[in-house]
Amino acid sequence: MKTPLLTLSLLALLAGAAVPISARVAAAPADDVQVAMQRLKAKTAELGAPSVKGEDAVAGRTVPALYFGQTKMNGNFAVVDAVQKDVGGTATLFVRSGGEFVRVATNVKKDDGSRAVGTVLDPKGKAFAAITKGDAYFGDADILGKPYTTGYEPIRDPSSGVIGIYYVGYLKK
Repeated sequence: MKTPLLTLSLLALLAGAAVPISARVAAAPADDVQVAMQRLKAKTAELGAPSVKGEDAVAGRTVPALYFGQTKMNGNFAVVDAVQKDVGGTATLFVRSGGEFVRVATNVKKDDGSRAVGTVLDPKGKAFAAITKGDAYFGDADILGKPYTTGYEPIRDPSSGVIGIYYVGYLKK
């Protein structure tokens, strides 16, 4: 009786090993992005509904002030850093400023190590095209010259207008 059980156990082990390792690895970043996006959206939802109120200076640019509830997000890194601490990767909140989306809270770093606040979403990228149509984008993106596996979702005001973007991403290795 032990032989069939041992044989079945060995076959199960070998079947698991037969799954290509690259398939397991490839699925992980997309799953991580989904988890991180849900975490970012939950953390901001705890603060209240999104809105823009007035203007604010961010890295020498005047942009709309993005709020969740009564909490101004421009220059406030608590939420994006909490998401990074919880699930790794990077997180950003963008605000719509005219025809651009400007990083107002981020832990994406520039080459000099400083936060990339005040930089804009690439207007030629797939994420920009999706967001301007009101859609989400999940996939690869170049961020400040580096390859990431990413997720972008619109931040909508109570009237469903797109006022910004939720972003999460993981540097590709």
